[in-house]
Amino acid sequence: MNSLNRYERMMELLLASNQVTVTELSEKLNVTGKTIREDLAKLEEKGLLKRVHGGAVLAQADQLGILSMQGSASRTPEKLRIAKLAVSLIEPNDIVALDGGTTTLEIARLLINQPLTVVTNDVFIISELVRKDAIRLVVPGGYRVRNMLVGAETAAYIRKLNIGKAFLSATGVHPEYGFTVYTGELTEVKRAWIETARTSYVVADHRKFGQGALFTFASCKDVSAVITDAGLAPDVAEQYRQAGVNLLIDQETGD
Repeated sequence: MNSLNRYERMMELLLASNQVTVTELSEKLNVTGKTIREDLAKLEEKGLLKRVHGGAVLAQADQLGILSMQGSASRTPEKLRIAKLAVSLIEPNDIVALDGGTTTLEIARLLINQPLTVVTNDVFIISELVRKDAIRLVVPGGYRVRNMLVGAETAAYIRKLNIGKAFLSATGVHPEYGFTVYTGELTEVKRAWIETARTSYVVADHRKFGQGALFTFASCKDVSAVITDAGLAPDVAEQYRQAGVNLLIDQETGD
């Protein structure tokens, strides 16, 4: 297993349990404790984790690139407001793609039962929309990684579709690194959404700006707009606008 694959697996284990030990990682990855400690040091330098005695914890509280099976625990007022703004862009009979994520799940919850076509690879979103019989639900094939269906066949299927609007999630939004996630298996599907859709949006709350993860799936200019909340500082918003990023900011504040 090369170092990048180890980093990916280590972050997956950390995301699942919020804290890992050197002993646990050494046993699961079949490498020495010395190698694990060196890997943790490099990931700490990237701002992805914080080393503690005997192991590591996440650098930020809300750092999930993909959902845990208790995805509802990540619901926040900001994500709900972002989802409301996103839903306002959706019209009857649209063909919409919903990438996996906590905010895209909120979008699915807010969709009224009207004629729409929704393509998604998120099993939580599938569960949410299957009850809305006026919505035509399209599910690409693939194998399951946590809550998402991924794989070469998933991306190939998506590229055959005529998607009008795609809403994607990201772990981090960074002016240099672009849109990033922790799991490399997700990147090809995310690229397929962007390449296929006439209009593509990344939905990300203000805490994700300036953050970066292991894998970049697109640059900030590759999508039509980033939908975020009013918690984004004006100077940060201006920095991204100067870099050519179109921002759609929900102006509602408070709970």
